[in-house]
Amino acid sequence: MLEKIFKIKGIDQMKREVSKASKDESLKRVLKLGDLIALGLGAVIGSGIFVTAGIAAAGSENYAAAGPSVMVSFVVVAIACLFCVFCYAELASVIPIAGGAYTYTYATFGEYAAWIMACNIILEYMLGNVAVAISWSGYFNAILKWLGIGLPDWAVTSSMIASPEVWASAPCLCGIPIVCNIPAVAIVFLTTCLLVRGIRESSNVNNFLVVLKIVIILAVIGLGAAWVNPGNWVPFAPGGFAGIQAGASIIFFSYIGFDFVATVSEEAENPQRDLSRAMIITLAVSTLLYALVAAVLTGMAKYTLLGTADPMATAFRLVGMPKAAAFISIGAVVCMTAVLISFQIAQPRVWFVVARDKLLPPFFAKVHAKYKTPYVTTIFIGLLVTLGAGFLDLTSVVALCNVGAIFCFILVCLEVIVLRHRQPDLERPFRTPLVPWVPIGGILSCIYLALGVHSHTWVYYAVWIVVCTLIYSFYGYRHGYSQHVEIDGAAGDGEIESGPVPDQVVEKDQ
Repeated sequence: MLEKIFKIKGIDQMKREVSKASKDESLKRVLKLGDLIALGLGAVIGSGIFVTAGIAAAGSENYAAAGPSVMVSFVVVAIACLFCVFCYAELASVIPIAGGAYTYTYATFGEYAAWIMACNIILEYMLGNVAVAISWSGYFNAILKWLGIGLPDWAVTSSMIASPEVWASAPCLCGIPIVCNIPAVAIVFLTTCLLVRGIRESSNVNNFLVVLKIVIILAVIGLGAAWVNPGNWVPFAPGGFAGIQAGASIIFFSYIGFDFVATVSEEAENPQRDLSRAMIITLAVSTLLYALVAAVLTGMAKYTLLGTADPMATAFRLVGMPKAAAFISIGAVVCMTAVLISFQIAQPRVWFVVARDKLLPPFFAKVHAKYKTPYVTTIFIGLLVTLGAGFLDLTSVVALCNVGAIFCFILVCLEVIVLRHRQPDLERPFRTPLVPWVPIGGILSCIYLALGVHSHTWVYYAVWIVVCTLIYSFYGYRHGYSQHVEIDGAAGDGEIESGPVPDQVVEKDQ
């Protein structure tokens, strides 16, 4: 059993499977370098810059306050992500196949490890999307209130954190009070409909939103800089190094998404050249914007006042600029819409590849005949995210999302070291510098960030891994390629033979 679940699938075998896929089973290669950069920035620059910076600066019951040193926290996370970006870039150039880290893990550590990686990617993107949808709803309702038509509390509150007063004011259906974040549900539904239409249409909308949100963020930085009071930067690090670490563990959420670029490898025109460039440019641009926003935000208002759902808007209201606060709310809605699109693009493509490897039921790998999109998984995930956005609370999903991402980053860094040792002659269009020191730096940086996560989040994460292992035991282990396709024991890279799947196996899967 152990030999089966840890048997790797060779890189050449993966490439042959993609090249042999029929036209009806293939994704459309239409994304250029600019599209990939826009998708990366669309995924990264969103609710993190508009929400987590204030939370990290102000601190909370479970996390020490970073204060103005949240600027340092951003740098710490950027360094950790830079190590990981180099590792992702090398693997993306070597294995330009949809699925991202899941595919890399299958080629390095085998089927079970790849399944666990897929579960972490799903956790990261799904909860990330839920968190973004909830934040989107908060800013959207702020705009409605500014226009004098704000929604009632029961329509913009998660049932998990609703107060008795909210429950009492909620309408009833068959005697059951209904408390649901309606704007969050609505925006997820709309983005899902857009993504079923096609990657080209989704990318065009995303490109426009990314340009618009960068313009808005630059305008916010320029406008806010005039109201910076250096006195607000004292004390600079009220929580000391513990505050900087806690702040880094929170704002790590702000950087989740650069790895998303790797999941659309099969829709990129030149994945071996463009994927690595897109990830590096995404990290550089987002880090610069984050550092400037953090400096302006903590300079405009005392850090203790920024622990709100809309810290940027709060800072402008505190300096007597309510119209600017409304403008920021509009900008946040635009930014987070782009994030929703990016995350909703990434998730189905991971499920699509996992199903293609038979670790999930085959209907998840269906491609729409007209739009050439993995429409079944797009709709299914849209439903799951809709439920989460309507009923879960923001704090819990952000913390758990971060843990899933940290696990993915650690394993990807380790995979670069293993593949360099196992297949040193493998063609690598992009090479991570200073191996093994850069991957080791990524691993240690992620461990440092993980130490700042509250203990109860790790309990939730452990439950998730146990559930995923049970799913693999009852379905994936029985249907995966490692069970039904003959393994070539002589292949140096542990490659699975490319012979046809036995007829009885095909019948069983159908």
